[in-house]
Amino acid sequence: MALQLYNTLTRQKDAFVPLDPAKLRMYVCGPTVYDFAHIGNARPLIVFDVLFRLLRHLYGAEHVVYVRNITDVDDKINARAAERGISIRELTEETNTIFQEDAAALGCLPPTVQPRATEHIAPMIAIIEKLIANGNAYAADGHVLFSVPSMPNYGKLSRRPLDEMMAGARVDVAPYKRGDLDFVLWKPSSDKEPGWESPWGRGRPGWHIECSAMSFTYLGETFDIHGGGIDLVFPHHENEIAQSCCAFNRDVMANVWMHNGFLQVEGEKMSKSLGNFITIRQALADWPGEVLRLNMLKTHYRQPIDWTVASLRETQRELDRWYPVAKQFAESDAILAPEFIATLEDDLNTPDAITVLRRLFKEASDDVAYAGARFASSGHLLGLFQKELPEWQHWKPADFKIDEIMVAHKIKERLDARKAKDWAASDRIRDELAEIGVALKDNKDGTTSWEVKR
Repeated sequence: MALQLYNTLTRQKDAFVPLDPAKLRMYVCGPTVYDFAHIGNARPLIVFDVLFRLLRHLYGAEHVVYVRNITDVDDKINARAAERGISIRELTEETNTIFQEDAAALGCLPPTVQPRATEHIAPMIAIIEKLIANGNAYAADGHVLFSVPSMPNYGKLSRRPLDEMMAGARVDVAPYKRGDLDFVLWKPSSDKEPGWESPWGRGRPGWHIECSAMSFTYLGETFDIHGGGIDLVFPHHENEIAQSCCAFNRDVMANVWMHNGFLQVEGEKMSKSLGNFITIRQALADWPGEVLRLNMLKTHYRQPIDWTVASLRETQRELDRWYPVAKQFAESDAILAPEFIATLEDDLNTPDAITVLRRLFKEASDDVAYAGARFASSGHLLGLFQKELPEWQHWKPADFKIDEIMVAHKIKERLDARKAKDWAASDRIRDELAEIGVALKDNKDGTTSWEVKR
């Protein structure tokens, strides 16, 4: 099967045809580095990392360019830096370092390029000047705005009615705006805000123009794939298309637009007010990164995902079973199962890919050697089995503690139950201890020892 990807622009799965097979180009919207990234932000990181890995496999690693930007100039950044009483640069450096560590812990490969918005002000200004010259933008009161009515097919990505677009854009009423949907390309900066000199005075860019400038700098006027979360379709991606297409007189900015679905926690929308807001850093303290990764991939990327502790537990148990077999065949010749690749070529159907992994695991457990090699290699392509076996088996949550007095008491209860031949009670106590990470070992001399396991 040739690679097929669902394109938000066409609302269907299309056969993927790269503009240039020798240089396949993908851009994914990265973080705004003002705070810890939350677990919902982990989903596009993982989804597009799998796509990056697949494209490298299909076209060769040297032929794939993956750009994921860092937004380090934004009003949220300004507000958070002021709130903490630190410089904007100090905040963005600190937060970006945390983000990069989190992405690596989730098993994500580094993108080919990670451009920072603040290092691309010149191309932003150049694009804005083009838009003004083409009649698609205008300057007013130190601002520059994109004139939405100047683009007849504005809205082709989101396909939303005008009233919905106005609501979704959270329209700001301003006397200098010609149209309600017109959006900011450049805005003035106070002395306390970051700013750069421009033809319109000292100021800073709007959010949307940042991605247009960075994608153009590294990928050109038109490229293959643009990705991000479903929440970015409007207004962010819609506005990117408007800016880039009008500036460069192109019909399309990217040929394929891919968007991952929303994430909720235990059946509810994640929010700080509900007390279910989870950062990636918090989740990594409780679970290995590969557990978070595989748990994400069990749901197709376009579908909403419900993040539950029960599903995480089951994912960890599955990886605990898989890891020894994968490492047993780690030195085998790398060979990918054709049916595994076929599932990923079908719009990144990771749930079906995991089903193939489960079958290969069973066959490998039955001493089918080629299945073991395929199991290990296919798992590697999903970004799994990156740790050594002892490191995996001895991983513990950050707050993992064992009450040794309680364990000793439970072992005595179990020994008493075994002497009374109450095997049900003996098994129950063993299982209770296993749930908190204590593995029992019955010795030949009649004693019982224990060790900490997950």
